[in-house]
Amino acid sequence: MENLKSIIPNSLTSLNLACGCIATLSMLNHHYLLAIVLIFAATIADFLDGFVARLLKVQSDLGKELDSLADMVSFGVVPGTILYVALSKALGIESFDEILKTQNYLPFSGYIITVFSALRLAKFNIDTRQSTSFIGLPTPANTLFFITIPLIWLFGKDNETANDLITSLPVLIGLTIVFSYLLVAEIPLIALKFKTWVFKENVAKYVLILGSIISISILGYLAIPVILILYILVSIIENIKKV
Repeated sequence: MENLKSIIPNSLTSLNLACGCIATLSMLNHHYLLAIVLIFAATIADFLDGFVARLLKVQSDLGKELDSLADMVSFGVVPGTILYVALSKALGIESFDEILKTQNYLPFSGYIITVFSALRLAKFNIDTRQSTSFIGLPTPANTLFFITIPLIWLFGKDNETANDLITSLPVLIGLTIVFSYLLVAEIPLIALKFKTWVFKENVAKYVLILGSIISISILGYLAIPVILILYILVSIIENIKKV
């Protein structure tokens, strides 16, 4: 019966992986809306697989490893691909063949974020400190930040400031470096995993969720970077309270 129960969370993890694969292809072929929908679907599946596994009491080493492999694609390859496309656009490069022809390999630097995502996931698997919280920026949060770029391509064409930022090579390279560091930095951050729904035991998580809802209602999709900053601030305050 336990083996049958484990199919449910493992299926959710597999859904996460499938969404990440198709999102990568969608991004490379400029189907940005489909890619965004799939990334959000992968994020939801990633949240639910662990929650369901704990609920059914079927956590396993297999599930843990499968989760990391799925996350490597959905939250490692995907953000690297977003940056690859963004850097290509900023340089006016329209195809992979053009990169090879011009020998301008700068767009490949976007995949630095993929390398550091792999390091972050590998560290997570062997770090016993991260059972109830995170050390360093989680890969799903990192990916959700970079989703802002294709969202601006789709819905922010009239926002000159936003477009200037995502077509600036220094900004894109700077974001790649900063977020690569945050992925492996020794910064304690809360995990949005609920062992119980009791408010007193999850104040920081509920504050983050409420702040996110308010930010989205005011700023729309541009709230995503704000939410990430709020996430880091709430985590720092929560850790100060524990000292």
